[in-house]
Amino acid sequence: MTVLLLLIPLSLVLLGVAVWAFIWAVGRGQFDDLDSPALDILVDRPEEQARGSANCDGRSVEGPQGDGRAD
Repeated sequence: MTVLLLLIPLSLVLLGVAVWAFIWAVGRGQFDDLDSPALDILVDRPEEQARGSANCDGRSVEGPQGDGRAD
C-alpha cells in the first residue's frame, strides 16, 4: 500500500506533463491542418518526375557506377 504514495503523485505529474504537451502543440499550430498532408501524396508533381529518383544527398538511385566490382 505504501507504493501508492509514490505512484499516485507520479501519475499525476505525468498527466500534467501530457496535458501541457497537448496544450503546447495546439498553441504551436500542430493540429491546424490535418487534411492537406494526407492529400499531398495523391498530387502528381511533374517537376519531381522530370528530375527522376534521387537519394537525400542528390545521387541517382539507378545503380552502382563503374564496372560494379568491389575494391
